[in-house]
Amino acid sequence: QPYREVFEFFIDSFKTYKPLLSAIKNEYEATLAHQKMTIRALEPLKAMVTTVSEECTQQILALQEKEKDEINMLKQEKQQLLKFIDNMKEEKNSLQTQVEHLQTSVAEEYARYLNEYGARKLLLAKLNDMHNEQLDMACHQARGRENVKGEDVVKLTLALKIARQDLTKAQVKLNTVIADYGDVVPRRDYESLEKKYSDLLQEMKTLQKDFEQLHKEYKTLLAIHRETAEERDNFCAELQRIQLNCTPRPNWAKCSEVIPGGAERWGCLAAGKSSDQLVDVLLEEIGTGALEEINVFPGWGKGDQVPVYLRHEGDVRNKKLTKKDVVNVLKDVWKEKIALEQQTGKRSSLPEFFLGYLQKKYGDAAAMEWSYTLYENMRLCRSNHVLSSFYDILTGKVGEEQYHNQNQLISNLQKELAACDSSNSGSLTSEHVAVREAFPLKRKESIQELVDASRYKLDGAEDLIDYVSLFKEDEEGNDEPFVAKLRSQHVREKQAYLRQLKNELRDLTEVTADDLKTAFCTIDPDIDDQTLDTYTGLAYQVRREQPDQEAVPVETVLERLLAGDVRRVGPSPREGRTAGSEGE
Repeated sequence: QPYREVFEFFIDSFKTYKPLLSAIKNEYEATLAHQKMTIRALEPLKAMVTTVSEECTQQILALQEKEKDEINMLKQEKQQLLKFIDNMKEEKNSLQTQVEHLQTSVAEEYARYLNEYGARKLLLAKLNDMHNEQLDMACHQARGRENVKGEDVVKLTLALKIARQDLTKAQVKLNTVIADYGDVVPRRDYESLEKKYSDLLQEMKTLQKDFEQLHKEYKTLLAIHRETAEERDNFCAELQRIQLNCTPRPNWAKCSEVIPGGAERWGCLAAGKSSDQLVDVLLEEIGTGALEEINVFPGWGKGDQVPVYLRHEGDVRNKKLTKKDVVNVLKDVWKEKIALEQQTGKRSSLPEFFLGYLQKKYGDAAAMEWSYTLYENMRLCRSNHVLSSFYDILTGKVGEEQYHNQNQLISNLQKELAACDSSNSGSLTSEHVAVREAFPLKRKESIQELVDASRYKLDGAEDLIDYVSLFKEDEEGNDEPFVAKLRSQHVREKQAYLRQLKNELRDLTEVTADDLKTAFCTIDPDIDDQTLDTYTGLAYQVRREQPDQEAVPVETVLERLLAGDVRRVGPSPREGRTAGSEGE
């Protein structure tokens, strides 16, 4: 402030340079004001960055804590495995010690038997000497008796000689047996030792296999630990990159300040919607608000490229209809068109019938005003099913059969639920099997989504669902969450079905009718010939009785099928195999 006052004093004093100094002062003032505005604008962003930084820091700490627990668990498991390996090693050493002890025992037994062999030889020699002495004594006695009695000496000598020969043979044979079997252990001891050795060897082999298996598992766990550590590092790096590049989520609650109806209406509009859907809702609100300020629409002209219901030269007055009025008109168009088709038995074009309906009801002069007003409301209100579906069919993005089949699907479900309500109370339990019976091809997750959508108004303790209220619409034609979820699942299942078809045709750039039929039969084995011909006609835009056309690009075929009513006839082959394996 002192500098500003001094500068103003200089400006007043130097009259010649007053314009230049005033311009300099004004530029400084503007720059300072701009900097202050920038600082005020950046203060919320600074708080938001601080909040996001704290959240990311908490996520990092949570991830680190989670990884820490897993690493500790792996370390404990590693320590247990190491202890087990040490126990195996100790048991192996114990067995080795037992084997060495047995070897020592066998050696001692061998030495003992060898000593006994030597002792037996000495004892045998002594026995031989004693036997020879006895024979000599017997011979002397015989000679004395010969001299006394006068017996035959020659006969006794011959008998002694033969007896000595027999004794020598027996002694040789005994020595041979002792020499051959002196170091042999008894068979009973040998078999016992051999059996014990076999048991120990088998046990050692088993322990060796267990040790190798544990070693292999340890290596596997080590590799898994390394991979987990790498994944953790990659996730941390990716988290840091996301923290640097991420955009703060918008505060959608601010929209309630500018949307007509305030926070209450915005809460109804934003309930259960994603960010992308909220952007559509916000654009719709902005567009409808701007549409109310437009008094006239510029005509599109009368060229052949202009739709028949928009062919007009000059400006067209805006009728400024509410969404409720638009919904009522479109519902009446569908009602009149369906009644006419049931009466004539022929399917009419929606654009031509739409124009004829407006001309018949409002006159030729006002028909274009209604047509342009209805068209602009349908183009902007994409979140409303009545308006968006009519617009897609009117512009040719979606076939009319898809609209009728969706309504028939909802009608069949209503009848199925009513048939299950034997007491006509209008209520069923949330776990009722009617939804499963009405949609046998839906996955368990999809059935659960429908059950959850039907319970959005219930308290936790309540279990009865008013199924009649699930199919009601508000005054603007908006469905209940149950029907909205059913429609979204129908679209999602159709897209998944066509993705499987695209994967089956991934190696082809152009597809013939036979290739397309083969691909349909592969991903949907239960498809019948009539449905197959209908899908082929949609893809090639020919009637069934016309001959097959030439090959068409795969993307073109998928776009045409996406616009038509295409859905799975039977269970997926993959789901069938999964169910079979679970049954086994």
